[in-house]
Amino acid sequence: MSPENQPAIHGRSRPRRADAERNREAILTAAKRLFNERGADVAIDEVARTAEVANATLYRHFATRADLLVAVYAEEVIELDELSRRMMDRTDPDQAFADWLRAFVHHVATKRDLALAIPDKPGGERSQRFADWHSTMLTSAQRLLTRAQADQAVRPELTVTDLLALASGIALTSRSPARLDAMLDLIRDGYCSPDHRKQSIR
Repeated sequence: MSPENQPAIHGRSRPRRADAERNREAILTAAKRLFNERGADVAIDEVARTAEVANATLYRHFATRADLLVAVYAEEVIELDELSRRMMDRTDPDQAFADWLRAFVHHVATKRDLALAIPDKPGGERSQRFADWHSTMLTSAQRLLTRAQADQAVRPELTVTDLLALASGIALTSRSPARLDAMLDLIRDGYCSPDHRKQSIR
């Protein structure tokens, strides 16, 4: 390859990478919206049309429906983790934990069907993905719980697994968002430390 051709090739490769990333984000955004509105059985062709990309472009990024479902659900888990990290900067550790727990409940209530639509593969690949996602959510909750317990806002004997189990149970009741919030307020009364509860009443 001659030296004069080298810069031109490098110059063309950067826009292709940027375009590919934009296309991938457009596909994920469209898929997330359609799955939220109509369920995970939306036609892949419709996802491509909504994202304004060719079918071939979609399949270059996500070879199968399963790959797209996994990517969309993984984005949801990442958003929960990023929310947890942002809430570490909140001045009220108790409220930060309560708000993240509320987001977690609404995640389970609205994304469970999406997660269950991910097909399993030989070797239990789906189970491993679920275990990884669950581990991420435990870590996200734990950092906020640890901070709230250090602030003596949450009872010290409570564990993150117990609290997420309670929150998941609430999410699976199929109640309206308002009722989910009301039920969360009930368990908040239970996990708050007695001293913190007294301070809140004053």
